[in-house]
Amino acid sequence: METVIGMTAIAVAILIGFGALGVGIGMGLLGGRFLEGAARQPELAPMLQVKMFIVVALLDAVAMIGVGIALFFAFANPFIGQLQAATGAGG
Repeated sequence: METVIGMTAIAVAILIGFGALGVGIGMGLLGGRFLEGAARQPELAPMLQVKMFIVVALLDAVAMIGVGIALFFAFANPFIGQLQAATGAGG
């Protein structure tokens, strides 16, 4: 059972870490492209800014979903119940 808990902790760390890494890269690319677009056509900057914030919110939502799934596995691990049922250990 300790192996399942340990592997789950590693999976949770990888899930949160790669989620944060992906969101960071995505926001960096998004911000850079926004600045390029605003520099090329300053009159479109307010419209581009609104769209940029919408996409930033969607990027953050992806990261928060990953954190929610990771917390589910960290605190309500379904694999431990399956392991106990398979080995016949009750508790």
